[in-house]
Amino acid sequence: MDAPLDADAPLLTAPFRDPRYAPRRLAVERRAGGEMVLTNPAPYETGFQTMTAALAHWAAVAPQRVWLAERSGEGWRTLSYAEAWAAVQALAGGLREAGLVSTRPLLILSGNNIDHALIKYAAMSQAMPAAPVSPQYGLKGANPARLTHACEVLKPAAIYAEDAALFADGLAADCLAGLPVIAAANARPGDIPLARLLRASPAAPTATPDDHAKYLLTSGSTGLPKAVICTHRNTALNSAQIAACFDDPEPPVMVHSAPWSHSLGANSILHYSAHRGGTLYIDWGQPTAARFGETVRNLKEISPTYQNMVPAGWMLLAEALERDAALARSFFARVRLLQYGGAALGQDYADRIQATAVRTIGEKISFGSGYGATETGPTACNVHWLNDRMGMIGLPIPGTSVRLVPEAGKLDFRVKGPQVTQGYLGRPELSARAFDDEGFYVLGDAARFVDPADPEQGMVFDGRLSENFKLASGTVVGVGELRIGAIGAIGGAVTDAVVCGEGEAGVGLLLYPNPTLSPAEIEAAVRAGLTRFNAKARGAGGRIARALVLPDAPDAAHGEITDKGYIAQALARRLHAEAARRLFADPPPNDVMEF
Repeated sequence: MDAPLDADAPLLTAPFRDPRYAPRRLAVERRAGGEMVLTNPAPYETGFQTMTAALAHWAAVAPQRVWLAERSGEGWRTLSYAEAWAAVQALAGGLREAGLVSTRPLLILSGNNIDHALIKYAAMSQAMPAAPVSPQYGLKGANPARLTHACEVLKPAAIYAEDAALFADGLAADCLAGLPVIAAANARPGDIPLARLLRASPAAPTATPDDHAKYLLTSGSTGLPKAVICTHRNTALNSAQIAACFDDPEPPVMVHSAPWSHSLGANSILHYSAHRGGTLYIDWGQPTAARFGETVRNLKEISPTYQNMVPAGWMLLAEALERDAALARSFFARVRLLQYGGAALGQDYADRIQATAVRTIGEKISFGSGYGATETGPTACNVHWLNDRMGMIGLPIPGTSVRLVPEAGKLDFRVKGPQVTQGYLGRPELSARAFDDEGFYVLGDAARFVDPADPEQGMVFDGRLSENFKLASGTVVGVGELRIGAIGAIGGAVTDAVVCGEGEAGVGLLLYPNPTLSPAEIEAAVRAGLTRFNAKARGAGGRIARALVLPDAPDAAHGEITDKGYIAQALARRLHAEAARRLFADPPPNDVMEF
């Protein structure tokens, strides 16, 4: 291990490394009653309007540049743009020769890997939607009801499995009986080996911009999966909109692990890399104490230019960077932008990362976040200016309008733009209800301005409009504001919280722990932080009466973290019903903290 880094770097006065942002642009329309419409009028490129247009372009312009890389022993298996485009066309021909091309989707049971990307883009090229679901749906010990419900929603025409042996239990499910199976490894009798499809004569793309490119399952706060329709145009233009936030001709280099069964990993990372002609190193690590070592290994070998992680990953990386100067030198060598999503990142951890950056390279790195949903591409807003303040959702990206409608003392946040879905597969009534009278998609979230007098300073998330509740006294609890304030007071000892207390005498918190800290350290931080928080609180609805630390991080596979990047409060309360009961038990158990 290298010598410890100097702890006295001048964080406050250090300059930012240039993230190469384009100038910020915002048009503000003020309406009667306090309603506003924010629009980003910046232009964006519209040359790529199908999922394969960018691949074809870069295969011609930069054929030897690496698009994807994945671990292979001690090294990397790499795939150039020319190799990727040839393989996608061959697989497309193989799908056609096997009679598998359909308007019904290809269900994908696979982790993130090169073969997954190739078969997905091959199917999409032929106007056959791809439907990647969480690999957990098909692994041994999975709840079969989840895969069954997914099949009822998606009605797949065929299945792709990265390993037929690994997914044997899922492939044996009744809901998949009789469907053809493509297997990359360990094909069973009757399965179609992926290698066979690769030997087929190539087929040119046939998909049009309005064809369905993929279906992504999202539960929102309901816990009942719906299939969001992502057309070729929606996804391709969302990448173009994000690219227009930058004045940067250099293709990005990313090391990333977000699953391709969700819109962040599938659209904002995998497809964005293709759109920009960038290189994506597929990270098989996870933001857990047991699996984060793989991410550290990768980042010591690959210096990214852009890094996006969930807060739990940033917490682990902050500590790793402080311990390991060699890792810090590799990570900060050329990174220009840091970004988080999935939950709130504490300011203290962001400051620790910036302090290490300043000690290592003498500069801070702009650190932002984005906001949206699977239904919005996913990116509707992001921070596209120099920033080191946490909690921001930013401003609309180019070509996007946000309608802010006053409701119950908050601003109801709604989105319109070319990246917004047309609705949900097979759910026309639900699709119609998702849009307001002006065609804006209604997320059900609230936002507020950093500075109401200056909208250009951006917005912050202000909670779910449907998640507030009343205490036994009738006092209304503003869940969003209380949650953010309490988590900020506690700091990095916890990653997020579920606010409880409907019908109770006071508010309680179920807290998700920082996996790098001991229970004693977490309890001490919670007690100190909530004592400080309560000292400034007003009324029973604004102070915390009890708190309980949960044993594990939130479960994204069950929808506990939504695609909009926050804890689905109502669903989380149901998932942790027993913990919530203990939180308010009388007398309280020993692990419940009272304030």
